[in-house]
Amino acid sequence: MKKSRISPQNRPNGEVRVIGGRWRGRKLPVLNAEGLRPTTDRVKETLFNWLMMDIAHAHCLDCFAGSGSLGIEALSRQAQAVTFLEKFATAADLLAQNLKRLAAENGKVVQTDSLAYLAQANPQVPFDIVFVDPPFHQHYVPQVLIHLARNGWLAENALIYVETEKDHPPLELPSHWQIIKEKTAGQVVSRLIRCE
Repeated sequence: MKKSRISPQNRPNGEVRVIGGRWRGRKLPVLNAEGLRPTTDRVKETLFNWLMMDIAHAHCLDCFAGSGSLGIEALSRQAQAVTFLEKFATAADLLAQNLKRLAAENGKVVQTDSLAYLAQANPQVPFDIVFVDPPFHQHYVPQVLIHLARNGWLAENALIYVETEKDHPPLELPSHWQIIKEKTAGQVVSRLIRCE
């Protein structure tokens, strides 16, 4: 059996809660690490209300997965499958352990740099829903949106959820993409984009 690479100084010291679906109320350990900022329950509730009619049977991609809070919530609400991209080994290992705790066989963790991964053409099944919730103030979002648009990652009428800091520059979107939902909560702006 493979040993975890979580060292004593990087042990989980926080938790996230699944707020809906089959695992509602389950609490999962997460790391309290710099740049790891799980989406709050309040913002998550708004997002999954937006996605209520779209989440079941969707193929989802959780970029910058971190704790995996968004992707796990999607699986709890009957998403078909979720691919989690996470750069840091410690966070990726803990996310994989949490999926095992839930017996979530339709969740796959890829330890990778999200931008490098998305820069490749995607020959596999395109994604119906993509979660883009990167560390704030790093200017990742414009690059991610370009890669998603150009490299075959998106199914027809795909939805992209983007979470940014309040002072993030306006998003530049292809002409056939449209922001269909937007909400500000404190210093966080949530947007849902439909890609037609």
